[in-house]
Amino acid sequence: MLILRTSGLAKNHQLKKLSDIMEKSNVSNGVVNGNSFPPSGGLPAGQAGIEGGMIRIKGARVHNLKNISLDIPKNKMVVVTGVSGSGKSSLVFDTLYAEGHRRYVESLSSYARQFFGKMIKPDVDSVTGLSPAVAIEQKVTSMSSRSTVATSTEIYDYLKLLFARFGKIISPVSGREVKKVSVQDMADYVRALPAGTQVSILAPLIATPKIPWPTVLKSFASRGFTRVKILSGIISVWDVISGKVRVASKEIYLLVDRMVTDPRDGDFSSRLTDSLETANNEGGGECVISCTLNGKEVLQRFSSRLELDGIRFEESVPHLFTFNSPHGACRKCEGFGQVIGISEDLVIPDKSLSVYEGAVTCWKGEKMSEWKAEFLKNAHRFDFPVHKPYGTLSGAQKQDLWDGNEFFPGIKGFFEYVESQTYTLIAGEAACVKKRSM
Repeated sequence: MLILRTSGLAKNHQLKKLSDIMEKSNVSNGVVNGNSFPPSGGLPAGQAGIEGGMIRIKGARVHNLKNISLDIPKNKMVVVTGVSGSGKSSLVFDTLYAEGHRRYVESLSSYARQFFGKMIKPDVDSVTGLSPAVAIEQKVTSMSSRSTVATSTEIYDYLKLLFARFGKIISPVSGREVKKVSVQDMADYVRALPAGTQVSILAPLIATPKIPWPTVLKSFASRGFTRVKILSGIISVWDVISGKVRVASKEIYLLVDRMVTDPRDGDFSSRLTDSLETANNEGGGECVISCTLNGKEVLQRFSSRLELDGIRFEESVPHLFTFNSPHGACRKCEGFGQVIGISEDLVIPDKSLSVYEGAVTCWKGEKMSEWKAEFLKNAHRFDFPVHKPYGTLSGAQKQDLWDGNEFFPGIKGFFEYVESQTYTLIAGEAACVKKRSM
């Protein structure tokens, strides 16, 4: 429902224009002197109020209101008009909005309510059927080209928080939800194993071409890690450092801890959690749990990063939903909602002409006609019919003209050249201005 409050100084022609808009929008609801007028063919005011289709106000006495009672229909645009001082703002803002805002704040936790201050109840007997309200006041605001109704009313700030906190990240490859695996999830996996299962907690290490394994493992040995797991089994890090064992694989596992699952052990949970956190940190957000089930070794890999289907996703934060911020703006339109492109109808307005006859309008003039001459010179090298009207060219021929090939850059290459020359000119002018100012 939308309630509009008009100025008391509104001219007759302004009210006439508003009535015309309401008539075209099939809106015929109004409130005059406390009497409700339901739409044509709609429910009576009393019946609609009972069924939840009305906001019912009884005994409103805020400011100039003299014990007013009325029904306002929901899901309609309602206009409140009157002369100055008749109580329009008292009804719309100081009664309806104030009561809706007060009820919303009271529904929050006691911790959140302390930041809003004391909310005074409007002087009204009762208001039923009221939903949380948003007030858009008539005022002069400074808006940019990216401003919308949501940004002007500050609703956008709440929407960003809503999507950042409760939104789900879906992989575009498989359609599955992307989730971060916490240390608690890893611990629950180990606790679910049968009692007496041998478990090894590992941290995956990946070697780089510039740093060999002996150099990598020296830093871990200095911090108390003594064993690693390779394909042949578990060996000492000193065997790799001394060169006794050569590791050819690109990935090995740092052994953080080995244990046997025993729920009766009081120290088992704390030791398990500490070892998983250490493995997750040393593995750069990844942890591998090795266990023996039915005589076979099972390796379960966990990642605390937002990864799925080979894609690493970004954390869901409010900045990603801010279209006028570099973090969340569309990379193509930069948050403006519009892009600058090349229009075929503007480049080639008369499609009955051939390229030879000057169909490409931007290839005219003393300088730009050089592109047309170059195209005509090389057209025979890729069998392009320069005398054929543009409208009768095949798709492949149009693609050669627009996208170009190894013989000619095409119309798009022409515009890329013009754009690069524009930036060069601007940079050159800026350098000249700076030089002159010095």
